[in-house]
Amino acid sequence: MTDSTSRVIARLDLRGSRPGLRELRAAVPRAEFDVEAALGAVRPVVEDVRDRGAAALLEASERFDGVAPPSLRVPADVVAAAADSLDPAVRAALEESIRRARVVHRDQRRTDTSTRVVDGGTVTERWVPVDRVGLYVPGGRAVYPSSVVMNVVPAQEAGVPSLVVASPPQRDNGGWPHPTILAACALLGVDEVWAVGGAQAVAAFAYGFEEDGVVREPASLVTGPGNVYVTAAKRMLMGVIGIDSEAGPTEIAVLADDTADAEHVASDLVSQAEHDPLAAAVLVTDSPALADAVDEALARRVAATKHTERVAEALSGRQSAIVLVDDVEVGLDVVNAYAAEHLEIQTADAAAVAARVRNAGAVFVGPFAPVSLGDYCAGSNHVLPTGGCACHSSGLSVQSFLRGIHVVEYDEAALRDVGGHVVTLARAEDLPAHGEAVLARVPDVEPGA
Repeated sequence: MTDSTSRVIARLDLRGSRPGLRELRAAVPRAEFDVEAALGAVRPVVEDVRDRGAAALLEASERFDGVAPPSLRVPADVVAAAADSLDPAVRAALEESIRRARVVHRDQRRTDTSTRVVDGGTVTERWVPVDRVGLYVPGGRAVYPSSVVMNVVPAQEAGVPSLVVASPPQRDNGGWPHPTILAACALLGVDEVWAVGGAQAVAAFAYGFEEDGVVREPASLVTGPGNVYVTAAKRMLMGVIGIDSEAGPTEIAVLADDTADAEHVASDLVSQAEHDPLAAAVLVTDSPALADAVDEALARRVAATKHTERVAEALSGRQSAIVLVDDVEVGLDVVNAYAAEHLEIQTADAAAVAARVRNAGAVFVGPFAPVSLGDYCAGSNHVLPTGGCACHSSGLSVQSFLRGIHVVEYDEAALRDVGGHVVTLARAEDLPAHGEAVLARVPDVEPGA
């Protein structure tokens, strides 16, 4: 049951039971994120961009962002100037983030695999990057140059030949995206940036548009996080474009026992809560003493942090809680059912516990691997599945931008050797023309042979 006392964050007490998966999925806290409801608002925006292109994009920017950019494509000199004026410390940090991300993602590149099925018959799986990707970088409450890094690096390491970054225009920046976003693009060698945000950006990726007589080509795949309207546009256009995921509000879960430092845990919960009032922060522990210490630490830290109101709203929301369990074993059940975007393991023998996690976007092991490290400089990717989708989906990686193509090569003898089975199976499925396609090549085979 949930404790109704005046704590910063609610309590959910699961001690004395070991609920099954169905019960846990119903019990664990989760943010409300109604993509279906947003579809009604998004549909006319998307259809307008499809039908009217650049004019619709400019009008949508004026309406939703309060400014229309001077042009939809950001000029190269504006992008370069943003990099030139970047604070040296920020530049150094971004360059190190890029370097570490490249080290990790370069190792993810898949190699083609050729299998000899029989003499004269091979199947090769060939990995081919998508032709063009649209990478979305949100605006809103914060500035996300790190999202530029996390989207662009795996696409580049996959060998994607054409990519475009879109980010909302801003009134304070002359109608261009935030200069730190533009600077990150410059450091990554991205030469095509659009000053477009929201659902209209996803529509622009899907359909392309013409600006001043120049065609901005559509993308095959769209990646990157965004608000509920961006997510709704992705859902609506899935099939016209491929998408990475339907990203919802960010979330952190921490599985901790009495060896954990309450200040570490509280600081990590606050760090994710500052993203958004809908951000989820969940602590799962078998230690009531740790739960109490985290409560005390949260009260201090929430009052002292810069975005106090936003953090307090997130921590007090229905999506956040401290969950008490009997032991770490049950705690593992809870976090596997929750399938958090970010999961920290702060227990004794944390590596062994982490090895038993099956469902998480990314796992952070031990006291010195906070989620914020992964947000910027671990080398891992921070574009991760949310809302429980980590039980079936992965975070962004090089593989996200690759397609596996099977290449089948059989000579006449190899086809003759198996042709009878093909004819038999074709007839069993009442698709005789399938078999006839084989018989046209090797007419002497016998069905069943």
